[in-house]
Amino acid sequence: MGFLAALDRGPTARAALEAMTGAPAQVLARAPGRVNLIGEHTDYNGGAVLPVALPHATWAAASERRDGRVRVRSLQSDTDRAVELPSVAACGPGLSPTWAGYAVGVLWTLARAGVPVPGLDLVVDSTVPLGAGLSSSAALECAVGAAVLGVLGRPVAGADADLLVTAAVAAEQEVVGAPTGGMDQAVAVHGRAGHAVHLDFATGAAAARRLVPLPLHERGLALLVTDTGVAHALADGGPDAEPVGYAARRADCEEAARLLGVPTLREAAPDAVAALPEGRPRRRARHVVSETARVAAFVTALERDDRRELGRLLADSHASLRDDMEVSCPELDLAVAAATGAGALGARMTGGGFGGSTVALVEERSLGQVAAAVDEAFEREGLAAPRHLVVEASDGASWSPV
Repeated sequence: MGFLAALDRGPTARAALEAMTGAPAQVLARAPGRVNLIGEHTDYNGGAVLPVALPHATWAAASERRDGRVRVRSLQSDTDRAVELPSVAACGPGLSPTWAGYAVGVLWTLARAGVPVPGLDLVVDSTVPLGAGLSSSAALECAVGAAVLGVLGRPVAGADADLLVTAAVAAEQEVVGAPTGGMDQAVAVHGRAGHAVHLDFATGAAAARRLVPLPLHERGLALLVTDTGVAHALADGGPDAEPVGYAARRADCEEAARLLGVPTLREAAPDAVAALPEGRPRRRARHVVSETARVAAFVTALERDDRRELGRLLADSHASLRDDMEVSCPELDLAVAAATGAGALGARMTGGGFGGSTVALVEERSLGQVAAAVDEAFEREGLAAPRHLVVEASDGASWSPV
């Protein structure tokens, strides 16, 4: 058993860029992954979420090109070859939904928003596990976007920070084709060390944002994230593909809102949801309404250090995601059961689902035994050993000159 370290990949990205171009990098940017404490499948329904920026991050080394071309290389790519495009204008819709679409799509959406994006050489490296439901895609988008701002000498702050969030969301939705909400990109940019980020999407994609203190270490607590190794993907395929997975859940929620006569499920009343005919829309709406209430209750329990209530809310969230949203899987359920059985205060799946990771609230002194119990449960079932991350809330995207 081991814990995946949040190593600084900036030097490796920088060295690879300099080897690729034969010249020094101009800037080095960083953006974190995220783990969502509670509030799943609520962001695109006008609800609230409570994510934390991970210490595990994606790094992007960048330098400007004078010929306008775009070249990007990922040190996580199986082929480890650079992807080349003739211009920023060629970075938009039509690219295959691979890692390169996430990386260069944000160049196109920033340019569309009026940012004078130049030709670029980029190399990215990361410690955010891929396919683990920890938002490696948003970390990639926001690291690349922060690198663009760095090349232009513009800080990731104020209006430019909000612009980066919007551009990263648009890249994921329009270039890659993943119908996600705005949570991941918002926390990748606006995360703060020692805090969770409460995002309320009642007004749409531009979520109201406030920081919630998360004094875990001071209370002898820790967040244990377990990557089950079951990879998930939020993009459902091309524009003519049948919506499955994430897109199907979103369509169910939109249908439920239509049946209830409300703009989003944020406005749905629990009694009205209960009166819907039995079926997927009713179950999805029941999850969204109850999960949004759980986010508010979780913040209150954090403020009071009410550990019993925090554990109950995590358990209820997982049950709702499993039974009403139907986005869990046997490996996620096993990790949750093993963690709580070994003494975790509470645990739940985190992220969009269909695989990925769990998050458990654990006393620091029990971290080893809880992680070991999950490993043993997976071994008994003949499953590959999961990976564990110990999480402290970290800062959002930034860049520095090289």
